Amino acid sequence: MNKPLGKLDAALGLEPARYQPPPSLERRRLRAYIAMLLIDIILLHAGFVLAALTYENWWWEPRALLAAQALLPIFITIALYNASYCARALIDWAYAVRQMAVALIISAALINFVAFYTKSNAVFSRVTISLGFVISFFLMAAARRLLVRLIQQKWNGKIRNQLVIDDSGPGFAAGDAERIDAARAGLNPASDDPQMRDRIGQLLRNQDSVVVSCPAERREQWATLMKSAGVFGEIVSETSHRLGAVGVQHYDSQNRSTLVVSTGPLRLRARAIKRMFDVTVAAAGLFVLSPVLLLIALVIKLEDGGPVLFVQERVGRGSKFFNLLKFRSMRVDPNGADGSRSTARADDRVTHIGRFIRANSLDELPQLWNVLRGDMAIVGPRPHAPGSQAGDKLFWEVDQRYWRRHSLKPGLTGLAQIRGHRGATESEADLTDRLQSDLEYIAGWTLQRDLAIMLQTLRVLRHDRAY
Repeated sequence: MNKPLGKLDAALGLEPARYQPPPSLERRRLRAYIAMLLIDIILLHAGFVLAALTYENWWWEPRALLAAQALLPIFITIALYNASYCARALIDWAYAVRQMAVALIISAALINFVAFYTKSNAVFSRVTISLGFVISFFLMAAARRLLVRLIQQKWNGKIRNQLVIDDSGPGFAAGDAERIDAARAGLNPASDDPQMRDRIGQLLRNQDSVVVSCPAERREQWATLMKSAGVFGEIVSETSHRLGAVGVQHYDSQNRSTLVVSTGPLRLRARAIKRMFDVTVAAAGLFVLSPVLLLIALVIKLEDGGPVLFVQERVGRGSKFFNLLKFRSMRVDPNGADGSRSTARADDRVTHIGRFIRANSLDELPQLWNVLRGDMAIVGPRPHAPGSQAGDKLFWEVDQRYWRRHSLKPGLTGLAQIRGHRGATESEADLTDRLQSDLEYIAGWTLQRDLAIMLQTLRVLRHDRAY
């Protein structure tokens, strides 16, 4: 086993146990998008109010306000679909204004089309409406110019985290990107050691893109690792640049190109929707089930006086470790903390209350707190302990695709669980069956599917493989 992250910190020139990942610029961008959208809503109304005040000498003109409110949902919908609120719009003022203008023009055409067929054109003042469009355009253009300038001043124009990993490949320079020397940091992409995977996962945390420069023989290893981490990953390729290949990232100023080998399973909008769903369900679940949680905790404590919760290190998103919470259902066994000993039928470690809560999946309820903390999701691949085995093999020794299941947050339930693939992994088939379901879920995520899996889980809370 490799040594913990402290060794990596020292290699990076940091004090032991002091490595801190960069702040999430994805959240920063999301806040900027929301601010831009809210400002557009205000300025669109302000444009029509000023138009009414200018032409009709009355700012609270009902027809002008009605036109603005009719236009607003059409404009926002088109602006969302034509990338008016995107990363480039935060740093490129001309692009931001152009996309906004396109959305505004299309919205004006659509609302005029509707007004024509509903014969309501005559109700509105053409001068006021036209003037409202023009004023709104200039107000929103000025707001975008100001926003870009503020981002340059406050954030130094940095809206994305980029990490360059130099693994003895061709030279690659990328502006203000963070750089890591793989050899100096002791990073080995070929290692299946969970400790190494965790260390690399910590380095990739909050990175919007990762560029690896390595020899050709190690490209497949890095590609597999970045797919498993769920990051936007690129590998420097001199050959693809010389050939002018398409479907790659070109950095013409350096005569370098990169092969895009990983994009992550979910884009920003999907991740935001999934996170809102998780927080809503977890918070509601903890509130509604609080009497049940307290009762179970009390019974566990009264049975043998031991701790109420069982805390175990599990492998999470990006192969990073986190502490999973469960109600303790077994006697304290310090030798089984790594998960290498699976629970067997008639296991003598299981307590009386433990057997009941395991059979009804009640021991998993504290993981709602893991969901709120952001370690887990409501639906996703179930998290495993680093020492888990299928038969007499470690999970990743059975199938190398195993690491890809960590590209999403682990879930309280998942597609594998509702299909009956749960409980102890007594044979290799027990793992491959659930791995196939996990990879299928990752490849085809939708919110509707999460809802369906959550509801179907209610039918399998009690199962005969819980022992």
